Amino acid sequence: MTAFSKDTLVLEVADFTHDVLTGIYSEETGEAQPLVFTISVRMRPEPEYTPDTPLSDSKNYMDLIEAASSALPKDVHFKLIESVADHVCTTLMAQDERIEAVTVKIVKPKISEADEKIGMTLHRERR
Repeated sequence: MTAFSKDTLVLEVADFTHDVLTGIYSEETGEAQPLVFTISVRMRPEPEYTPDTPLSDSKNYMDLIEAASSALPKDVHFKLIESVADHVCTTLMAQDERIEAVTVKIVKPKISEADEKIGMTLHRERR
């Protein structure tokens, strides 16, 4: 094993689309609209990863997808996508104390007029 000064492990799911009840304009309310998520999780890594390292020594990527899909309440209308990102951050940090930071980027393709990417990014660090 080689000793390094400080390793960082970042897991990421990019461009995951899920329909969420969100929006403030009348044409947005009442039905779910697609949101495109990119979620990055920085966590404390193990000292070494070998070919037989078990999944429990990292985090399942599917947990990131689950936090932006089935973990979101289906009957709640989020006025702001910032609230959606907050829920995703809270969910992931509650799952695993090894998570040091979460970054959630959300794009709302439905409000795009010229294929631009309109959205926001929330970054949360564990205290």
